[in-house]
Amino acid sequence: SAPYLSTGCVNIGLIREESRRELLQLLDKFHGSKALVWDSALTEQISLIAEYSLLKERGVDRMFPLRGSRLPKSSVQHVVFVTRPVLALMDLIAHNIKKEEEGDGRKEYHIIFVPWKSFLCIQKLEDLGVFGALTHMEEYRLDLIALDSDILSMENPSCFYDVNIDEDGTSLYLVAKAITRIQKQYGRIPMLYGKGKSCKSICSLVQKMWIEQGDQSEDDHSQIDRLLIIDRTADLITPLVTQLTYEGLIDEVYGISNTGASFPPEKFQTSSKSDDLMTEKKKIILTSKDDLFAQLRDCNFNAVGPTLKKEAKSISEKYEERHSAKTVGEMKQFVSQMPQMQQAKASLAVHTNIAELIKEYTDEDDFMDSLSTQQDFLNGIGTDKVNPYIENCLFRKQPLLKVLRLLCLQCITNNGFKPKVLEYYKHEFIQTYGYKHLITLNKLEKCGLIRAQGGQWNYNTVQKSLRLLVEDINEKEPQDIAYVHSGYAPLSIRLAQILSHPGWRSIDEVLRIIPGPTVSGIQQFKPKKKWQGSVSSEGSSPSVVTLVFFVGGVTYAEVSALRFLSGKPDGNEYLVATTNFINANSLLKPMVET
Repeated sequence: SAPYLSTGCVNIGLIREESRRELLQLLDKFHGSKALVWDSALTEQISLIAEYSLLKERGVDRMFPLRGSRLPKSSVQHVVFVTRPVLALMDLIAHNIKKEEEGDGRKEYHIIFVPWKSFLCIQKLEDLGVFGALTHMEEYRLDLIALDSDILSMENPSCFYDVNIDEDGTSLYLVAKAITRIQKQYGRIPMLYGKGKSCKSICSLVQKMWIEQGDQSEDDHSQIDRLLIIDRTADLITPLVTQLTYEGLIDEVYGISNTGASFPPEKFQTSSKSDDLMTEKKKIILTSKDDLFAQLRDCNFNAVGPTLKKEAKSISEKYEERHSAKTVGEMKQFVSQMPQMQQAKASLAVHTNIAELIKEYTDEDDFMDSLSTQQDFLNGIGTDKVNPYIENCLFRKQPLLKVLRLLCLQCITNNGFKPKVLEYYKHEFIQTYGYKHLITLNKLEKCGLIRAQGGQWNYNTVQKSLRLLVEDINEKEPQDIAYVHSGYAPLSIRLAQILSHPGWRSIDEVLRIIPGPTVSGIQQFKPKKKWQGSVSSEGSSPSVVTLVFFVGGVTYAEVSALRFLSGKPDGNEYLVATTNFINANSLLKPMVET
C-alpha cells in the first residue's frame, strides 16, 4: 500500500484504491491461470496501482511484453492483452494470437483497453481476422493516477500535440471525465475558473457530465473549493525556462517518468570489485515516501548542498548516541531506531550522488550560457534582433531541441519576431538541420511557439503587471514563487496565486492579453458549509482548497511553486492534476520531424 498518498489536504489515496478495485474486478472475470501481455507504455503506470504480488494472487502466472515475435511457451488458460487503443498495436496482437493458435488452440484470448475501447481498433482486429478468437473485450478506465499526496496525473503525454497540432479533442473529453471522477470522489466543486484555449469547452463538458450522471445530490460536503483549469497554451514561457529546483533539474537532465528516474550506474557502484560493474541504469523512485526527497524536491538547487550537509550531520549525531547509552533500556531504544537510521543513511548516499551528477551538468559552460541567454530574454534584453548565442549554437550544430527552446523563448518574450529576423532564423535552422525541418517549424507556428509579430499578446505588460521578474531572490529561504527559476515566477502559478488573493477582478486587463478565453467563476452550486476534513494546522478555520488542472502538461518547478504557496500560513492549499508532466524537451520533441 502507499500510505504517503493520504497525507495531503485531500486523501488522494482513495483514487488509487478505486483504480485497484476496478483492475482486480476485471481480472476476476477470467477464471483460471492468466498470462498478461503488456503494451510497454502501460507497465510502469499499472505498477503504480497494483504491484506484481497482488496480480499473482489473482491468478496471473506470467507477464510478457507485447512484441511482434511469438509469445514464450506457457500453460495458462487465458492470455490477456493489456493495451492502449493504438492501431499499430492491433497488428502485434493479431500476430501473437495467430502464432499461438498454430501451437495450442485451447487458450482463451482477451483484450483490456486502457483507458477506453476504440471502435477503430475493433474494426482493425476484424480486418486482421482475429476478432472471432477474442472472448472478452473490456475497457479499464484508468483516467487518473495518484503520483503523490498532492498530484494526480492522467499520464497522457500526447495531449498538447493532439489538441494543438492534430486538433483532436479526445484529450479534452478525457480531462472532463477525470474531473467528473474527482467530483464523484470528493464532492462537487462549487466554483470553476479557467484560462486558455480549452477551458471553456472543458467546463461545459464537466457540467454536462454531472447532469447526465443523474441522482447526484448537490452535496455540501465538497472537499475541494474551486477548480482552476490552465491550458498550457496560456503560458508557453514557463516550460521553456530551465527549471532550477532539485526535482525540476532531475527531470531536465535525466527525465522522470511515472515517479522514477534512471541514472548512470557507475555513480551508484557499491562493491569495490571492478569486474562486476553495473551496466543497467540505476532506477530510483522519487516520491515523498522518501523523507529526504520530500525535503529536497522543492528546493532551489543552490539550497540542496546545505540541506544534504545538515542531514549528514543529524545522522552522524544519532549514531553517536550509542556511546551515551548506559542502561539496557537506552540501548534497546537505540537498537530499535537502527533500521530507520540505516534507511536515512542510504537515502542520503543516493541523493548526494544525484546532486553530484546534476552539479556536473550545471557547471558546464553551455548550461550557464543557455541560462544567461534565457535570463536576458525574460528581462527583455536583445529580444528583437538575432541573438549571438543562438547563432553560435547553429554554427556549432548544437542539439536541435536546445536551439529550438531558446528560439521559442526569444519569440514569445518579443511578442513574435520581426519578419526579417524570422526569415533569417528559419533559413539558418534549415541549413543546419536539414529541409525536413520546414515541417517542424510549421508545427511550432501552428501552436504559437514561433510566429511573426502581431496579436494582442504583450510580454512586457504581462510581466510587469503580474510581477513575473523578482530581483534579489533568496534561494535558500525563499519569499516568493520566483525562486523555482531563480528570479522568474511561473505565469501559470502567479495566476493561481492572484485568484486566491485578491482575485482575478484585479487583473482583468492582463487576462485579456493572455492567450485564450477566461472562465472567471462559474458557480456550480452554493456550498452550505465547508467540509471539516481539511483543518489547517493551527486548528482554526478549514483551509480553502484549490485544484489546479493543467491541460497540456505541467513542469515540476510549477508544482514546487504551488507547494510553496500551500506552505504559506494564509489558509490556501493547492492540489495538482495534470494531463502529464513536461519540460522543454518533452514539449518540443513531438514537433520535431524525424
